[in-house]
Parts: sequence; C-alpha cells; structure tokens
Amino acid sequence: MKLSEAKPGMTVRIEGIEASELKTRLMSMGLVKGTKVKVLRTGPMGDPLALLVRSFKMAVRLSDAAKISVTETV
Repeated sequence: MKLSEAKPGMTVRIEGIEASELKTRLMSMGLVKGTKVKVLRTGPMGDPLALLVRSFKMAVRLSDAAKISVTETV
C-alpha cells in the first residue's frame, strides 16, 4: 500500500521510498524503512497529509506520499 492511500488515524510502517528528487530529504526527516508514522489528517481537498513521525509533525504532498510504500500496523 502507498502512504497516499492511508486514512487519518491509521498508523503505518515505512517499507521503502521510490527514487525521486525528495527521497534524500524525506529520509533525513526520519522517513526511513521501519519507522512508524501516524496519519493525523488531510488538507481541505485531501492534500497534503499531516503526519506524526517520531516526535514531530510534518506535511507531505499526496504526489510524494504516492512514492512511499507502507504496511498498516496494529
């Protein structure tokens, strides 16, 4: 599943990030394989996604979230 498909309230685990211009930047902000991420909410039109990564909140555009593979955690 892709991060862009995750719904608010879901907690997911990062499995990988496709090659893109932002891959290094996203990884430096903590989006690395094995990291748990909670989807907090979406913007008014569904874009961007507000995420809780470790101890900070960040926003990711849907187009970038579509490049991040995740699995849902319990």
